[in-house]
Amino acid sequence: MSQRKLERLEEAIEGIKGEIGKIGALRPGSLSKQARKTKTTYGAYWHLSYTHLGKGHTQYIRDAFLRQVKAEVVNFKRFKKLIDRLISLSIKRSQLRMKTDKKQ
Repeated sequence: MSQRKLERLEEAIEGIKGEIGKIGALRPGSLSKQARKTKTTYGAYWHLSYTHLGKGHTQYIRDAFLRQVKAEVVNFKRFKKLIDRLISLSIKRSQLRMKTDKKQ
């Protein structure tokens, strides 16, 4: 029973590693549309906000790069979810190994 659980955990971990390898370019943060008032008109622009190495950063994103940056942000969020799942499965695997080794 425990050996079968261990094998399923190993398969799930390898599957996640494979998915991580398929992810393209990554970019942390969130995009939002901002409006800035000049003397006579309002101008809309895209704003990327993120934290890296403990420091907050912001960056203006031109419309020409919006699609690319959106895809990179989505990829990063998917990467984070996969990493969290990988860590959870690795912890379960480690606990199961210790439990089965203790019985032997």
